[in-house]
Amino acid sequence: MDPLNNRAIEIDAIVEKLQLLPHPEGGFYNEVYRSEEIIEDRERNLFTSIYFLLTSENISKFHRIKSDELWYFHSGSPLIVHTLDANGYSQHLVGNDLAAGQQPQLLVPKNTIFGSSVLENNSYSLVSCAVAPGFDFRDFELFSSEELLKDFPEHKEIIDQLT
Repeated sequence: MDPLNNRAIEIDAIVEKLQLLPHPEGGFYNEVYRSEEIIEDRERNLFTSIYFLLTSENISKFHRIKSDELWYFHSGSPLIVHTLDANGYSQHLVGNDLAAGQQPQLLVPKNTIFGSSVLENNSYSLVSCAVAPGFDFRDFELFSSEELLKDFPEHKEIIDQLT
């Protein structure tokens, strides 16, 4: 049997079993938890958590939120989380191979510009993302390459890939 077809069947099964929907930044997601507690002065839930699936054929575009976001690796290929901040561009490998420099969990601090991509071709990455204070699309900012190149012109190649 064709290994690419097997991969597509596996991805379709994950999307179906976890009831994932297309995400505006790329990939697929399903919010699995939203706390009932509200932070009154911010009108935000205390905490939210989603499953997030990316495939080799798609990326999570550069975006920013106003809360800390923790990433937890579950299965598939390691994921590269790309960040842009005052220190410039960085790559973070989220996966289970500690000897290869991967980490099973990663914190993306609030207000950091970030996107992600699957490390290996013909694969996928399944992770969970927990956001505190809870995720709200009012706090979600998607970037164009023109916007990012004003502040990070030396990182044109990755900006063009993730916008």
